[in-house]
Amino acid sequence: MKRLILVPVLTMASSLCATAADEVAKAPPAAPYQQVSKLVKLPDFLPGMGQLFVDPATLPAGPFLAYDHDGKLVSTIYMLPTKDLNPDKSFDHLAVPGGNVDHVDVYYNAGHPGVEEPHVHIVLWHVAAADEASVAK
Repeated sequence: MKRLILVPVLTMASSLCATAADEVAKAPPAAPYQQVSKLVKLPDFLPGMGQLFVDPATLPAGPFLAYDHDGKLVSTIYMLPTKDLNPDKSFDHLAVPGGNVDHVDVYYNAGHPGVEEPHVHIVLWHVAAADEASVAK
């Protein structure tokens, strides 16, 4: 009996994840996401990252949704302040609205408009490494 109940639950959960990913698959994503370049002084398209959207209520961590020139979601980015990477702070249950993750990059950033303090970028790529070129320029 437990197995019969578990199958529909897993199927529904999988469907909900797929639906959430579909909702952000193309730019612009629905509210509460806003275009980052309209919130802070940044270009509309950042080489290496793409066109960014974020829910301002989730700053500074994000998630930031990154789109290529064709409006396709390529990555979800978190920007975690280095001062908060300590035993007293945690970032739990960060959303991954973009669905499947192919690979992850992590790198340091000294700060930029919108997240001025030093922070770490955690980039969840939804495309293969070869397809990262779609946001290179």
